[in-house]
Amino acid sequence: MSEQNLVFPARVLRGAGVIQQLGGICRQLGQRALLIGGHQALEAVEPHVRAQLAAAQVELVGSEWFGGETSLRQIARLGELAKTLNAEVIIAAGGGKALDTCKAVGAEHHIPLITIPTIAATCAAVTPLSIRYDDQGNFYDIFPLPQAPAAVIIDSALLAKAPLRWLAAGLGDTLAKWYEFRAVSQRHPPLGANEKSSLAHSLICYEVIAEHGPKACEALRNQQPDQHLDQALDAIFTFAGITSLMSNGAHMAASHAIYEGFTFCDKTREYGHGLLVGYGNLCLLALENRSDEELLREMTLAYQCGIPLTLTAIADLTSEELAVIVGESVATTDMKNMAEPVSEARLYQAMARVEALATANF
Repeated sequence: MSEQNLVFPARVLRGAGVIQQLGGICRQLGQRALLIGGHQALEAVEPHVRAQLAAAQVELVGSEWFGGETSLRQIARLGELAKTLNAEVIIAAGGGKALDTCKAVGAEHHIPLITIPTIAATCAAVTPLSIRYDDQGNFYDIFPLPQAPAAVIIDSALLAKAPLRWLAAGLGDTLAKWYEFRAVSQRHPPLGANEKSSLAHSLICYEVIAEHGPKACEALRNQQPDQHLDQALDAIFTFAGITSLMSNGAHMAASHAIYEGFTFCDKTREYGHGLLVGYGNLCLLALENRSDEELLREMTLAYQCGIPLTLTAIADLTSEELAVIVGESVATTDMKNMAEPVSEARLYQAMARVEALATANF
């Protein structure tokens, strides 16, 4: 039997107000905590963190911006800061890039980590990997980590305050679990129990979002968290996280390949990982030669979940910029997981088909 190393978070807390348990969790991990995150995330959580740590008699030794990019330079900088401050636990707050940066720092320096996602844009809060970029924001690699977060705090009341586009991003990224794993399975049928479990969880992700995703978006529009938002958050963080963990990350295909291509264009780089993956889902279905009826059904779900359906909805691209995106997408390792080889011409055709269907029907 081949060796397989599955790394799970130690604790996952989900529900409105669970950030109030932060102090007790920190006290079990260390006496000196360093808070790292995005600017808006720090603004949103720092008052809660300070109050919780003070009540638990844990010292907050610093509050630091993560640097804006999950790059080797920022990971090294923050690692040196954590050593200088003798941090015994890192509290990571924000979106995927902030959390991925902190996960890499914690793993490199053997410091336990607590993640507090402030947007529901990806499953980064729970996974033992970091998607790294260069300092300009171009995709660099997917870096597996030997440890997962010691605790994940998914506070639905906090997440409900984030802009709707970030929930839409999380829905798009999570839908990719099913679309991509199904596509990968055509070339590499799941043989072991872990792979079969991951495939089953990816379908659960899809089914939960199909049922609750549109209503979760409506709840967020009304700033009224409800059971539909809770169910969507479970899909984005828990079920999607299990899918990634059980597959050891070997489930990505055209959707993420296209996202990686978008990172090479200044106009699209910061649009949002999950939103670009969500658009990539539709191109993946077109690359699989799915029927117009199926494509329109999945486009309707994407539309109801706030996911862009067309290139023009993402950015006004020149032919030269689109050529870079297409070329980089086709060159990725993820694109090679598709059942049939994907050439630049095939990807252009898929994008054109998606654009035509969306323009005519939405």
